[in-house]
Amino acid sequence: MSQKMAGHRVTCQAQRRMKERHGRNAIWDHYTKRQKSHASDLRQSGANWREGRYGDPSLLVSNLVATVVPGESCGRSEELVFSLDCIVHTFSGASAQTDSSPHKVQFVTVEEGVQLEVLDWGGSGRPLIFLAGAGDTAHRFDGFAPQFTAHHHVYGITRRGSGASSKSAPANGNYSADHLGDDVLAVMKALQIDRPVLVGHSIAGQELSSIGSRLPEKVSGLIYLDAATGFALYDPAHPPIEIEMNDIKRRIDEIEAGGVDEQKKLLELEAAVARFETVLHQNNPEVANMPPLPPRSPIGAAMNIGMQKYTSIPVPALAIYACPHNWDRLPDDGAGRKAALVADDKARCTAWADNFRHGVPSARIVMIPNADHYVYLSNEAQVVTEIKAFLTSLH
Repeated sequence: MSQKMAGHRVTCQAQRRMKERHGRNAIWDHYTKRQKSHASDLRQSGANWREGRYGDPSLLVSNLVATVVPGESCGRSEELVFSLDCIVHTFSGASAQTDSSPHKVQFVTVEEGVQLEVLDWGGSGRPLIFLAGAGDTAHRFDGFAPQFTAHHHVYGITRRGSGASSKSAPANGNYSADHLGDDVLAVMKALQIDRPVLVGHSIAGQELSSIGSRLPEKVSGLIYLDAATGFALYDPAHPPIEIEMNDIKRRIDEIEAGGVDEQKKLLELEAAVARFETVLHQNNPEVANMPPLPPRSPIGAAMNIGMQKYTSIPVPALAIYACPHNWDRLPDDGAGRKAALVADDKARCTAWADNFRHGVPSARIVMIPNADHYVYLSNEAQVVTEIKAFLTSLH
């Protein structure tokens, strides 16, 4: 399986953290054999689709869904639906990330040895900067971004580690949310982009929140495209385990660096470890009976563990959710799996929206039912209308 395809398989947190601690019993052996078979089918289906042998992604999706054990859902329906949407938009020619849009391309140095690809669609007025999801590039917005050039100067940035941007080896937190946010700030400074509106899809929500929470005066507004989730605004009721892990690491680093009230910091660390233990126990049921997947790439792992805790975003914000997501591509096997996943997805995205509404009371929340994770592609007209209305409302 190629690295590209491996990255688009079901990557539930439970699966990612699976350890070889369950033993190789008969059920496990049967499942592992079945998974290998479906992995082979996935490879062939992906190749067939790219070569145009299939008119739709149904076979590939069926094989993907078949890797989920009935009755042993990992409880991360958003991971599955994101995977389905990524497959569709990765292999469909309509959304290929190619240089098919009327923009200029330049490379901006953000730190020694690191250059980012920056697209400039032109236009005049308040600047907009588009940031793509994990694994995507700024070219993902080739057909979408030009719709705003009449009243805005529109840019797109490909984050480090993706596309034509530098792929520096992970080290010293250079793929943490704040560091990636600093990359955006460095581009803004280099190109003299003053107080833009940032538009981020999926995991780019953490870069929006990083900048909006630390340096709100640097931006005019934030637009989250199915991106205002747990990594964009901390939800103590549903804390991502990666954020809790990162928080403990940060506290240990502070103590090791010295120059702090060590007794106070150790007490804070004790409370953080207790909280992490609770979150870990909550996630343990999801880990049981799940197979290991190919390890993440070093860059993917660094981004994952680089999630940070954001609790205040004092910036005008628009959060657009696909809620519930479009599950039409998921086959209904009659065993209730699809209905359970749809219900789980709706509950989760509703909780995200409620948390964002509570944490950012001034934000405009838009829920678009039965939309793809790539909501700006599946429901383009509605998203454009919402964005333009939000931009008009800014002072």
